[in-house]
Amino acid sequence: MRRAPARVMPGRPPANDPGRFGTNSPGPSDPHPGTPAPPPTSPVPTGTSPSVRSPIARAMAVVLAVGPPVTLITALLFYFGWARADAQARMMGLDVSLFGYTGQDYILRSVTSLFLPLIGLLVVAMVSVSLERALHRRAHDGRGSAAIARGALFVITAGGLGAAVLAVALVTLPGNTRIVGPYVLASLVWIVAAAVRLRRHALGVLTGEQQRVVDTTLVIALITMLLFWGTTDFAQIVGRGLAANYERSVPTLPHASVYSEGRLSIDVPTVTETNVGTADAPLYRYSGLRLLVVSGGRYFFLHDGWTLNDGTVVVLPDNTSVRVEFGN
Repeated sequence: MRRAPARVMPGRPPANDPGRFGTNSPGPSDPHPGTPAPPPTSPVPTGTSPSVRSPIARAMAVVLAVGPPVTLITALLFYFGWARADAQARMMGLDVSLFGYTGQDYILRSVTSLFLPLIGLLVVAMVSVSLERALHRRAHDGRGSAAIARGALFVITAGGLGAAVLAVALVTLPGNTRIVGPYVLASLVWIVAAAVRLRRHALGVLTGEQQRVVDTTLVIALITMLLFWGTTDFAQIVGRGLAANYERSVPTLPHASVYSEGRLSIDVPTVTETNVGTADAPLYRYSGLRLLVVSGGRYFFLHDGWTLNDGTVVVLPDNTSVRVEFGN
C-alpha cells in the first residue's frame, strides 16, 4: 500500500529542515533554550611571542640590551679613575680628597689606561655574539643541531672547569700577578652563558621570558663584579706606577715661581725664599717648585729633588693671595 506524501503547510518549514529552529529557539537537543552558542575557542599557544610579552618583560629586555653596556663602562671608568688616583695619592703621602677631582676628572684620567682592556672585552663579546647568532640560525634551520648541541656541551664543560681553576688561582696568587685574571674569568663566564643558550636552542628546550630575564641579569651581575675586581687591582698597580714615575720625571715638570705679599713658610730645603719687594711693601718669591696639578681650587707643587721617601707636596690656594709664574 503506497503512503501519501506528507503535506506541508504554507509558511512552515518541514520537520527535517535544519533551519527550522533559529539560533535562540530551542531545538530538540538544546539543553538550555534561548542561550546563544559559545564562540569557538582558539588553541592556547605553547610559546610566548614577542608581541604578547608583558610590559615588564619588554622593559627589562630594553634595559638589558642597552643599559648594562653603557652603565657598566661608565661605572668602570669612574671607579678605575678613583682607585688609580687613590693609590697614587697614598704613595705620595696624600689623601685623594685633597685633589677635589670631579666625576668627569676620574673618567678622563682612566680612559688611556682602560682603553686596551675594554677593547679586548668588547672584541670577545662581539665575536661571541656573532658566532652564537650564526649557530642559532643553523640550529633553527635544522642543519647540524645535534653537532651544535654536542659542541656547546663541550664548551660548557671546558669553560666551567677552566673558570673554576682560574678562580682558585686568583684567590691564592699575589695581587700583582692577577691583573688579567678577572678579565679572563669574565670572558669565560660570558662564553659559557652563550653556550648554555645555544645548547637549549639546539635541543628545542623552551624557557619562559621571566627565566631568560633572570638568567641574563645574574650573568651580567657576575661579570660586573669580576670586572670591578680586575679593575681594582689594575688601578692600584697603575696608580703606584704613576707615583713612582713622578719621582723620575720631576726635572721635566714645569718650573713654578710663587709670589706672595706674606710669608708662606715653605719648609723645604730646595725651595728658596727671596724678598723682591721693599721694606714697606714686601713681596716674597719662592723658587725651586715644580707644578704637579691644579685641581679643586688648589695648586699642587713638587720640589727639586722630590722622592717618594723624602719629599713634600706643597699645596697652595688658587686665589688672589698668591701669584704663580710658570716656565720650562
